[in-house]
Amino acid sequence: MAYTPTQKQLLGTFAALWGLAGVALLIGSAVYRLTPLAVDAFAYALLWYHWAALALIVLFMAYAEGYRAFQQGFSPRVAARARYLRQNPRAFHAVLAPLFCMGFFYATKKRKITSFSVTLGIIVLVVLVRLLPQPWRGIVDAGVVVGLVWGLGALFVFSFLAFTSGTFDYSPEVPE
Repeated sequence: MAYTPTQKQLLGTFAALWGLAGVALLIGSAVYRLTPLAVDAFAYALLWYHWAALALIVLFMAYAEGYRAFQQGFSPRVAARARYLRQNPRAFHAVLAPLFCMGFFYATKKRKITSFSVTLGIIVLVVLVRLLPQPWRGIVDAGVVVGLVWGLGALFVFSFLAFTSGTFDYSPEVPE
C-alpha cells in the first residue's frame, strides 16, 4: 500500500511511539511487580551475610544488567529500531512495534536468535528465582529492580537522542 507523505509520517511516528512505550511498559511492569517482593525482604531479620549478598547482587546487577546489557546493548538498539520504524513505517511493523523494537522479527538472523535466546533465559531465571525463599528472593529481586530501573532510564535517554540528534550511530540490525 502506498502512503501519502503525511500518512507515512503519522504511521511512522505512531509506530515509533508505540514501540518505545510498549517496551517501557514491559520493563516498568516488571519493576512494579518485583519492587514489593524486594522490599518484603527487609521484613526479615537480615544477618550480615544477607546484607553482604544484597550489596554484591545489587552492584553486580547494576553493572551486568543495567550498564552492560541495557545501556550498552538493549536500550540503544531499541531506540535505533524505533528510529528506523519512524523513517520506514509499515502497517504490520506498526501494530507489533514493541516486538519489532525488541528485535523479534524483521531483524538479522543473529539478532532474532539473540532476542529469543535472551528471552528464554530470562524466563528460566524468573522461574528459578521464584523458587527461592525470602529473604533470598527479595535480595535477588532488589538487584533485578536496580538493573531494570537503570535500563528504563537508559531507554529514555537513548530514545531522546535517537529522535533529537541528527545522527544516531547505533544499528537497528534490520535485514537490509
